Amino acid sequence: MNKNLLLIFCLCFITLNIFQASYANIKVGLIYDVRGRGDLSFCDAAYAGAKKAEDKWNIKLTEINPVQNTDTEMAVRRLAKLKYDLIIGVGFLFREPMDRVAPDFPDVNFALIDAEAKPTNVASLIYKAHEGTFLAGVIAAMKTETKKVGFVGGMKIPLVEAFEIGFAAGIKATNPDVKLLVNYVGVTPKAFDDPAKGRELALAQYKKGADIIIAAAGASGLGVLDAAKQTKKYIIWVDSNGNGLIPGQVLTSVIKGVELSVYQMIGHVVSDTFTGGVKNYGLKEGGIEFIVDKDNESLLSEDVLKKVKEFKEKIISGDIIVPHLRSQTKSEEKQRK
Repeated sequence: MNKNLLLIFCLCFITLNIFQASYANIKVGLIYDVRGRGDLSFCDAAYAGAKKAEDKWNIKLTEINPVQNTDTEMAVRRLAKLKYDLIIGVGFLFREPMDRVAPDFPDVNFALIDAEAKPTNVASLIYKAHEGTFLAGVIAAMKTETKKVGFVGGMKIPLVEAFEIGFAAGIKATNPDVKLLVNYVGVTPKAFDDPAKGRELALAQYKKGADIIIAAAGASGLGVLDAAKQTKKYIIWVDSNGNGLIPGQVLTSVIKGVELSVYQMIGHVVSDTFTGGVKNYGLKEGGIEFIVDKDNESLLSEDVLKKVKEFKEKIISGDIIVPHLRSQTKSEEKQRK
């Protein structure tokens, strides 16, 4: 081998090892709330993004699953004291802990999923899930044969209600004659981890005539999945791709870009370009999407896909503003009157 080529090869090899070693020194903490991994939805999506980053950059990834909600602040503070480069709170329950902890550790980067924190060293990852469920509503309105569809939510809070409101808006824009049945598992964080209750609510909706249910309930959605299997009715999944969970019965999955945003935040730390503040992820930003793949493509006709894509383009262009608050829907009702 030419000496110059050998020298270049050696330098490249050494440089690569230096980069790998430097990335290996980067520590990322992923802290879950309530259920943690295994929900086939929200938490699993966060892990998928972190795992992708770990595989690419050889970072050190630590996962923490607090036993109780009161453990969240202690877990955040412990990783901050250990000088982790990035600490990610998976869920809105981390807002107050990060508001309290982040100012004490200005040299540590934090990321908060689904809520907005005040400290400048926290990246608040906000998703316009209602834009995605609007499209799911269009699909449901065109696919239902009974003219009844259902929504099963986890904890009844504005964050989850946005899923419902967007879904209802999509149905109404497509076929206002379709009736929407709505139930929430509960009013505490445990509502995201009660599959038995989710199953009970879904079975009741199917019994009332709903032939499609969208589940926005975290691990409680696993119960809705069981109900769909039992009744052989349709379901719409959220947060991660669940089309393959019951092939032929999952109409679509509305992906909320948790995996994408977690991966991006870790990438920004690796490249030393991390910044705090609000980061929005909607249809326009590619952070929200509905999934069509081999497991559900036979369920969605060209007419359905054409209509959904038309609505998607209008949302991206701003011609349609999808509501996500109760006050917005009430205002529309007053205007019509």
